[in-house]
Parts: sequence; structure tokens; C-alpha cells
Amino acid sequence: MPSHTEENYLKAIYKLSEEQPGVEVSTNRIAEVLQTRPASVTDMLRRLGEKGLLHYERYRGVSLTHDGRRVALLTIRKHRLWEVFLVNKLGFNWDEVHEVAEEMEHLQSPLLMRRLDEFLSFPQLDPHGDPIPAEDGAIVRPQHRLVSDLQPGEEGTVMAVKNTSVPFLRYLDKAGLSLGAKIEVLDKIAFDNSLEIRINDNKVTLISHEISCNLFVAD
Repeated sequence: MPSHTEENYLKAIYKLSEEQPGVEVSTNRIAEVLQTRPASVTDMLRRLGEKGLLHYERYRGVSLTHDGRRVALLTIRKHRLWEVFLVNKLGFNWDEVHEVAEEMEHLQSPLLMRRLDEFLSFPQLDPHGDPIPAEDGAIVRPQHRLVSDLQPGEEGTVMAVKNTSVPFLRYLDKAGLSLGAKIEVLDKIAFDNSLEIRINDNKVTLISHEISCNLFVAD
């Protein structure tokens, strides 16, 4: 059974590999995301390689094995189910759940997670719009568009966020851009690609290109 630290490494490697499919993940990138020394990362990668959880060769990038991917997805599944529980049942805001779920995702009880999934009526998405993997590791990604790809006259409903940091989520709350908000693009500013948008057929505001690159919408 992987340790908490090993699960965190596998989860981080999985998410990094999803950012660039088909490209092996570098030691330095893992160290950057986990905020640790490259030497420590190398030691852990060697250990995970010996356990058959990833393909590791010194001085080259790594990729997950089938078993490593399964552990990563189950850890993500637990994390996202706990986030749903915290928001829907305990009244947490979406910017308050990540650190708590980070602790709870390491509980090793398949029965508990099945009961939690059933208690929550089998949610498909977490509070940030991310898909929740099934127990067998299957994951269905919704077909969303980035707000930055919208042109003037196009609209969509906010369905997910790419950036789940506390400052970004609190900005979205203040701007009225939480999940479910309706966006209509009124103008795209050529100078910096910022967007003038109307929110929920009411408020008109300007959002930066960085903001629009971190919001997903569906038609």
C-alpha cells in the first residue's frame, strides 16, 4: 500500500502528464510542483520505480505504469469526493476545501468511499468542475471551451476552473463568476486580449487574459 507521500507524488505526476500528453514528466517539474529538492524527488522516483508504479530511468523523465496511474486516479477520486461532501453537506466554500481534502484523500477504505459516493448521489464533478474518476479509474472529461477562445457575440455557462488557488477562487466569487454563471463576450481588446463580458445578463465587466485562460464554459 503506497504511503501518503507516494500517493502525492503519483497524483502530481499524473496531473503533470495530463498537461502535456505523451511527454515524460521531468524531475525538476515534479520538484517545482511539490516544492521539494530535486535530489529528494530522484530518491522517491527510484523507490516508486522499484515498486512498479512508474517507468524511471535516471536523467530522463518519468511516466506512470498502469498500477501507478490507478493509484493516482483513486487518490484523485477520494480527494474530489471529499470536496463535494465538504461543500454540499458541511457548507464549506469552494476555496476552503482543498487542504482538508488533501488530508482525507489518504484514508484507505474502499467501502467508506463507496458509501460516501452513494451518500452524495454519485456526483460526476467536484465543486471546481473537475470530473470524479470512477472506482475502476475510468474518467470522463466534459467537452468545455476556455473563455479565452470565445469571440465577441459568443456566450457560455461557467462549468469549471483551471486554476483552483484560493486567491483565484475568491476573485471569481467577488466578480460573480462562480460555476453556473452565464457569460456573454461583448468585446475582445486587441492590446492585451482582455475581454469585456456581461455576467448573467446584467453586470458588465472587464477580465484579463489570464482570467479568461483559467475559466471553462459550455454552450
